[in-house]
Amino acid sequence: MPADTPLTVGQKLKLSFTRRRRGTGFWYGLAIALLWPPTVYGPRLSWRGGEHIPREGGVLLAANHVSFADPIYNVAFATAHGRVPRFLAKSELWKVPGVRSVMSGGRHVPVYRQSARAADAFRGAIEAINRGEVVVFYPESTYTADPDGWPMKGKNGIGRIALVTRAPVIPVANWGTQDLVPPGKGPRPFPRKRVTVVAGPPVDLSEWLGGPRTRKALDGVTAAIMADITTLVADIRGEAPPAVPFDPDAPVAPPPATDPIEEPADPQAPRPAG
Repeated sequence: MPADTPLTVGQKLKLSFTRRRRGTGFWYGLAIALLWPPTVYGPRLSWRGGEHIPREGGVLLAANHVSFADPIYNVAFATAHGRVPRFLAKSELWKVPGVRSVMSGGRHVPVYRQSARAADAFRGAIEAINRGEVVVFYPESTYTADPDGWPMKGKNGIGRIALVTRAPVIPVANWGTQDLVPPGKGPRPFPRKRVTVVAGPPVDLSEWLGGPRTRKALDGVTAAIMADITTLVADIRGEAPPAVPFDPDAPVAPPPATDPIEEPADPQAPRPAG
């Protein structure tokens, strides 16, 4: 399919019957079924690169994050290409009636933020990959704060998971979802939006595989993953990305100091005596 060519109605209908259903569980499968029609038939949807997702075995899908709708489109993309994705999600979702059934039945991995159990998420993700699951990971951990929507510097948790599991890391770019569901706002389906999801070949991590899992190595792996994601986003946008990704943890530089401006002398002012 040519780059960014929207799916035809015929292609969408075919995917509706052929998408992966086995392995979703009842509640996760029901949620996917209910969301599928507005997700696929609502916007002008295009995607490519699904052939890069292995049809079996543990896989990490590493994606940029620009909208609440990203996971919905990543589920549609993965199931359309034969895999059922699992997500790392905040543990509070397991306390919401209805949502709890979807998260538990879908074998998603809870993330306990700011607690002694925070490391459980990484263990859970590693266990899922070792079981042969597809785990979707958003290395930025939140919506991008880059003013122009480019991927930010990622957190290196994904680097640790990649080095421990040695599973292929498939970069995924989401674009247009931020127009459909802007961060912190409700859906805006009209006028009809354009949404694009693109996957690339596995990230080349050979430089770090088999070596020590130092902080430098984890940062290097994470930077390589984010670089491949950014390249995909740039390809969708047809623009050049920033030379240095936005770092949300970088200290804010104080405004430059300015010298006090001396007012010009008033030639009419009286001169001091003496």
